[in-house]
Amino acid sequence: MSFLIRVQLPDTPGTLGAVATALGTVGADILSVDVVERGGGVAIDDLVVEIPSGRLPDALITAAESVDGVEVDAVRPYAGVLDTHRELELVEEIAAKPASGLEILAEGVPRIIRAGWAVVVEHAESGAIRLASSNAAPETPITDLPWLPLERATILDAEEAWVPETWKELGTELAATPLGKPGKALLVARPGGPNFRAAEVARLAHFAGIVAVVLDS
Repeated sequence: MSFLIRVQLPDTPGTLGAVATALGTVGADILSVDVVERGGGVAIDDLVVEIPSGRLPDALITAAESVDGVEVDAVRPYAGVLDTHRELELVEEIAAKPASGLEILAEGVPRIIRAGWAVVVEHAESGAIRLASSNAAPETPITDLPWLPLERATILDAEEAWVPETWKELGTELAATPLGKPGKALLVARPGGPNFRAAEVARLAHFAGIVAVVLDS
């Protein structure tokens, strides 16, 4: 089974190698690594690891945190490996089929930002309208989005009144970015976490800006 494990570790030579060695002691094989954020002597890394069938993911946490200064933010099942070049492929796909651009965007963004699902929403006088959604997005109506219009990409408070109870029960982390104009936005979610980092939100905003130009939104 493959898992995405997010770790905070000292940004010093050899630390990531020590984590890899520790994970190896529980039979974990690292498939890919992505640096999410770096600063202040600390790095936030996402690792996709494969563990033998029957091995509990808790073993990953214990192994990683056995290294001095390492903390595990979250562990969740993950299909595939991290592909930091997926943005370009997705932009090309959207440009080739602009009529289906929003649907392609909603389906593709979770793989880029490593989220559970995404929806594209638009502000209207009657409330928010869902324009597109990924296959994994919940069907729960989300017509009351008080944060729309949205001026800049941001991490949303997942405990606010507008958030459906089912999302709260799953510990869903939320982030959103304008899509060409403040009244249209891309909402991404991570049920069970981990939290969105500032660097990830900036990456999401940059990508949404490119897509908005392609779609002339």
